[in-house]
Amino acid sequence: MNILDPIQVFRTEAAELFEQIESGLLDLLHDLSNQGQIDAVFRGLHTLKGSGAMFGFEALAAFTHHCETAFDRVRKGEVPASSELIAAVLEAQDHMRRLVDNPATAFPETGDRLLAKLQAAVGSDGAAVPHKGQTVAATKADEPSTATWQINFSLPANSMANGTNPLGLLDELAELGDCAITVNTSAIPSLDLIDPTNLYLSWAITLTTDQPRSAIDDVFIFVMDDMEIDVKKISSEPAPATEIVQPLAPVEEAAKANTAAQANTDGKQNRSAENVRVPAERLDELMDRVGELVIAQSRLSQLANTSVDIQLRSVSEDVERLSGELRDTMMVLRMVPISQLFSRFRRLVHDLARETGKQIELLTEGESTEVDKVVIERLADPLVHLVRNSCDHGLETPEERVAAGKNPAGQVTLVARQSGGDVTITIRDDGRGIDRDRVRAKAESSGLVAAGATLSDQELLQMIFEPGFSTAAQVTNLSGRGVGMDVVKKTIEGLRGTINVSSTPGAGSEITLAIPLTLAIIDGLLVRVGSGCYVIPLSAVEECLELTPENDMKSRGRSFISLRESLVPFIRLRELFHTGTTPDQFQKVVVISTGSERVGLVVDQIIGDHQTVIKAMSKLHHDVATFSGATILGDGSVALILDVGHLVTAGQQQEAQMRIAG
Repeated sequence: MNILDPIQVFRTEAAELFEQIESGLLDLLHDLSNQGQIDAVFRGLHTLKGSGAMFGFEALAAFTHHCETAFDRVRKGEVPASSELIAAVLEAQDHMRRLVDNPATAFPETGDRLLAKLQAAVGSDGAAVPHKGQTVAATKADEPSTATWQINFSLPANSMANGTNPLGLLDELAELGDCAITVNTSAIPSLDLIDPTNLYLSWAITLTTDQPRSAIDDVFIFVMDDMEIDVKKISSEPAPATEIVQPLAPVEEAAKANTAAQANTDGKQNRSAENVRVPAERLDELMDRVGELVIAQSRLSQLANTSVDIQLRSVSEDVERLSGELRDTMMVLRMVPISQLFSRFRRLVHDLARETGKQIELLTEGESTEVDKVVIERLADPLVHLVRNSCDHGLETPEERVAAGKNPAGQVTLVARQSGGDVTITIRDDGRGIDRDRVRAKAESSGLVAAGATLSDQELLQMIFEPGFSTAAQVTNLSGRGVGMDVVKKTIEGLRGTINVSSTPGAGSEITLAIPLTLAIIDGLLVRVGSGCYVIPLSAVEECLELTPENDMKSRGRSFISLRESLVPFIRLRELFHTGTTPDQFQKVVVISTGSERVGLVVDQIIGDHQTVIKAMSKLHHDVATFSGATILGDGSVALILDVGHLVTAGQQQEAQMRIAG
């Protein structure tokens, strides 16, 4: 049995807390008076500090304490929230991440510098950030120094099963001052109806304390979201400390009360049980097993099809159905919303705006679109480069935008859409656009194209992805060295995707990435060319036609086929793969597409659909652009998977050459 490392568990939970804190800080930036966001950030910092101390991360707990104290002052209304405070805490959060991931790389002097920034952000009125152990009095002038509060609260029925001890809450309240505790037992059912794991009690407390209301809230900070609580100030005189125990209610009324309490908590119980945290490597292992099962099922189907045993065929069909369902379920488990990727760029854009002095708004669309987690991980770095370039190269300064009649705040928009078996991600800005003259001049001076060579607009714009290519007038901390965009293109092509650029001078640029939803298992169309078998991703197949000898003869020298009053270029795979043999029957044309572009692939035989478990190409074949991977067939032979994007591009180039020759 695998035993989870508690330190690794804490690091996973800390990563989630960092995301919550960062999201709350960036949301707060849009409305500095949002008390809900202020409280959420404070709770996140408070939890991080407490958990860090529990797991032995003392440096983290000590450093986070100062950030928590700063936000506590904001929460109590002592100092206002400001963009400077948010920037200081965001920068401090980076230091906290280092204290969690690799404490040896988190230098103390960095922490001191960040704390100085934090103190400047909240201590402008002369009040310093308190050190650990100090307390801040937060009584308002119109409140007496001692007040009496009436507190009524109840916890969910499953609280104790989940580790919450109400006695600990009562002890913390008692430490705040004199309190009278009344326990309400009316919801306790008869003995035969009691669930020993459920909590049936609620409490009424009269507390007299010199502490502020926020001190009472802090007692319930970890359970506030799931409990029912009512806090009212009743007077400044202390109440007598007596304990009253209510008599047991009748069985019928108690059962009814228990049913109502259970109904209130069932929804929360179910929601908490909906999600189970599973290490990513376990999902990867399970995906590998499912892939092997699909291959074994394919072999079984092939054996059953050649057998006269009816029972074997029946079992084969059942296994095929079940493996297909298991495959689909496994694919869903690996899918995550792309919002997990888009949310990372809020912080990036915030930091870029401060660094460049520009006003930048980040907009997102289609955040619920789901993509394979592996695709999400590999898309992160390319999108960072593209967003940074849009902010640095694309968007103008506020002064330049106003002079051009634009809003001083530039916009960068991230859009995700699912299209068949692909997801398209668009990075759009409303900046100055790409200067085509500068791109051509740089391409010619770098020897990428001959002077005066004829290039299509897309070919010219694709030059920005050449290694070392940059049109920046000067090198900055963000860009200008020509490093990054070539890596973007290689990464996208490594994901079997395509990248297209469009730009309008003065109106902005748009870069569109088309990426497969998954990199593990796909539905494919198995075809034969000569003696070899190949797989075409089924999501790219539009239709299949027969290439009769008459049409074949007409197309000789032109390589076009007429398809519903339009000409579609086609590629003869026999010639591309140099099989050197003559087809023994009528050939077929498989029409494939990527977006609006179409091309036909001439094959010898269409065998049928095939569940394709994608295997990576060897390093020896890594640069063979025609194929994106390989798969194992039922008989143990290997079939190569055709790279649809590369073949469509080859067909377009062939079409252009034909037109020039004609």
